[in-house]
Amino acid sequence: MYLLDNLSNEDKSLVQEAEVAIKAYLDAELKSGQIEQGYYQFAVQNVIPNLIDWLGDPDIDKYSPQLKDGIRDAIHAKKWADITNAYVSEIKFGTGGIRGKMAFDKESILRMQKEGIGARILKGPNTFNDKVVLLKSVGVARYMKEKGLKSIVLGYDSRVRGQDLAALIAKLFLGYGITVYFFDEACPYPEVTFAVPNLRADAGILISASHNDYRYNGYKLSCGNGSQFDPKERDEIYEKYIKPATIAQVILREFKDAEKDQLWFLGGAEPLPGFDYFGREDHLINMHERHVKHVMSFLLQPDMIKNQKNPLNIAYCAFNGAGRKAVPSILGGTGFGKPMIIKAMDELNGLFPAFCSEPGKEQQPDPGDWRSADIAMASFKKEYPNDADKMDILIGTDPDADRCGVIVKVPQNQRHIYDGKDYALLPADDAWSLVVWYRLKYEIDKYGAIQDADKKFIVQSHTTSDAMVRLALKHGLGVVRTWVGFAMLSAGVRHFWEKLPVPKLSHGRLSPEQEKCDPVIMECLNMTSERSINIAAMEQSNGFSLLGGAPKDKFSLGEGGHVRDKDGTIAGLLVAEIAAWAKEHNTSLIEILDKEIYLDPAIGLIINHYEPAPLDGEYEGLAGYTKKKNILIKADELHQKAKEGKFEICGFKATSTYIYKTGKYDGVNWKGFPDEGIRFYFNNDPYTYLTIRPSGTSNALRFHFQVNGGVVPEADLIARKKEVRDKAAETVRVLREIIGATE
Repeated sequence: MYLLDNLSNEDKSLVQEAEVAIKAYLDAELKSGQIEQGYYQFAVQNVIPNLIDWLGDPDIDKYSPQLKDGIRDAIHAKKWADITNAYVSEIKFGTGGIRGKMAFDKESILRMQKEGIGARILKGPNTFNDKVVLLKSVGVARYMKEKGLKSIVLGYDSRVRGQDLAALIAKLFLGYGITVYFFDEACPYPEVTFAVPNLRADAGILISASHNDYRYNGYKLSCGNGSQFDPKERDEIYEKYIKPATIAQVILREFKDAEKDQLWFLGGAEPLPGFDYFGREDHLINMHERHVKHVMSFLLQPDMIKNQKNPLNIAYCAFNGAGRKAVPSILGGTGFGKPMIIKAMDELNGLFPAFCSEPGKEQQPDPGDWRSADIAMASFKKEYPNDADKMDILIGTDPDADRCGVIVKVPQNQRHIYDGKDYALLPADDAWSLVVWYRLKYEIDKYGAIQDADKKFIVQSHTTSDAMVRLALKHGLGVVRTWVGFAMLSAGVRHFWEKLPVPKLSHGRLSPEQEKCDPVIMECLNMTSERSINIAAMEQSNGFSLLGGAPKDKFSLGEGGHVRDKDGTIAGLLVAEIAAWAKEHNTSLIEILDKEIYLDPAIGLIINHYEPAPLDGEYEGLAGYTKKKNILIKADELHQKAKEGKFEICGFKATSTYIYKTGKYDGVNWKGFPDEGIRFYFNNDPYTYLTIRPSGTSNALRFHFQVNGGVVPEADLIARKKEVRDKAAETVRVLREIIGATE
């Protein structure tokens, strides 16, 4: 840490002014109850030392000449809340990397868009900026050098100045003697996770904030097989390499100065006009073709698609993101033809202009959000007024195309369930149920039985619907339920690839007395150590992949499998195939869901209701930390009441309750932080439960309520669906009021 004495007299005066004003700001926040005592003390102890640290850094001027001026401007402008939030802590390093705001206001984002990543705006250790990116990358580069790792794939999506940030860290890796594979345009995250094992690279990074609003950017880190690093490896990278990193350790090497075979470009068949390859056009690898060809190989009935008598009418929305080329190429290459592209959201634009950017109301381009679906449908109907009734499905992918949302046509007799809409977003739980059902049905129809059923299994996060669990068990497959995140799903699959013993876990624990849960797996159902073929990896949050059988080595994809992280491009293709099959059989996705899932007595009517809190982003600043903690304190009080048999809500009586904690986020929250949630089971029904799950790295929470509607007669299904859906939504609304989790 740099001392106050190292600052110029002008900067000393500014820091002293800031110290007095920020203390007064924090005192007022504490007095009003906006922040709690612990966060107040933390801020008092950290904001000014961190501010001095950045203002006194003698090395950063070389790489970001206007960074300190941006800090000075903020002090002159008396932006005490923003300065506090920027300097209260470091941006948190989570499961897959880091993610945070680039700035706290639109004016600063626009300035960075215009002037570049070195723009004179407020930056700090708790914002996503050039200095933070350099520090994290120094840590990763030093880790790679010490471990003998020699190459890395670098990409970026449509976020503001994402390409410039990716180029900056590319120069750093080149400076450390690491071979760089650099995408020549915005690319999907799943193309990065495919390129890493395809090229036998040792790591991958994508500059992206996934589906967050325009203020955010991030840094997704992948290991040599394309998956996220395991928690143990991630912790080692952070503690031993990233945490002690300094700007003095930065070494940059310009693209033009790289050795001939040290820098390669990834893109299409031909160089892109306007992109500088520094005379290395012969070092351009057509990764787009490889990725598209690989994704297309998972189509089960390509001839059906090519020979459709009544072709499927597909619309596509890129939400101004990197799926804009990949998804149409995949659909076109498999015989679906070119989709009807929503042009208003096809341009690469990190401001996401179709979404609200008004302060306090910032919306995120999340294809799994019903509001995004409404925006996409409104745009489609405006651009294709004569095709609105003909469209069968609309596929949407988020800015880095790792999530997929599908909008489907609603049968006339069910539109009252969907607020009268003719089209509605298909929840991921329902979409993945259909994918698993269809792929199992295909095997049964073709071979008379599921091939190698005793070796196959699904993996899903514990907040994902039990409909898939019951479907898999019905067909004799195994089920692995992990904690949330594709790193967990991938690690759970690898456990069985390595033929390790089946862990005898109940609610993540070997025994009820165990304080912490298993770091990866919650439970295993019908699993044996002989099961090694994963046919689906699924998350409620619109993530999907299928990992296949054990890979030939630790750097390869699974045999017959796809990438080890979520992929919205393959998810869109697989759902489109089911929609085409449905159209050939004169039915729809919603009607198949009713008939093959809800009306199957082995599965039943399982409804999953999900709500984030807040609806967009996170609760802001130190007050947001306090709000999240207070919500969890009240949730824990309900947990204690439930243990005593004294918690009932909207006719649901809690009959058991569990707290799921692995310890992985204790360091950035508090000891005993319930990182995987607090769960209540109701009415002695193992399929009716509500989970309150906090984010480990942001001030946000998730509410997941699964209700078992039972086995329902076909004549009563539509009415029962509405009844259960409404009841679930009302229960979550009441619960949020009880624990203070309202907007």
